[in-house]
Amino acid sequence: MDEEVLPISPEEVRCGRCETQYLDGARAVGPYKGALRESVLQLKRQPHVAPYLEALLITAAKREPLSLSTRIIPVPLHVKRQRSRGFNQAAVIAEVLSKGLRLPLDEVSLVRVSSTEKYRAGLDAKGRRDTVAGAFEVRHPRLIANENVLLVDDVFTTGATVSACAAALHSAGAQNVFVLTISRR
Repeated sequence: MDEEVLPISPEEVRCGRCETQYLDGARAVGPYKGALRESVLQLKRQPHVAPYLEALLITAAKREPLSLSTRIIPVPLHVKRQRSRGFNQAAVIAEVLSKGLRLPLDEVSLVRVSSTEKYRAGLDAKGRRDTVAGAFEVRHPRLIANENVLLVDDVFTTGATVSACAAALHSAGAQNVFVLTISRR
């Protein structure tokens, strides 16, 4: 399966209505269809990443600019959501990457301080941005300062969630925030 590169220049990543771009690079293993879609859906039910998908994720993370990463951070779930699901699927992906790349896994610095709608599938890009505005906070800025963060999630849809996370990370002093997801919509 070919890896898909999400555009990384500000003109391509953000729409003309966006005032600020927080992502320094983004990659997805591929589009949200077929086996990747099934892998994402399965990961929301069971905390397991298949070996083949592990290999694809590690390969994607080793390509520029993501290969510059110095720390891995999963997109956090709100405490209530994590309690109901029992695990954070982004943290499962991040753990696989941390082991495969031999980079530190940081699950404490970035936290979700407000809960968002469980299902945001029907929302447009602005609605998605609005639901995550101010939803993330960095609790340990000294761990983030001058780091090249690899932010990990399962799906890149509009980029609202990862952009909100990246804004918080940059505000805390992150040098770069790169994003890696299993798939993109």
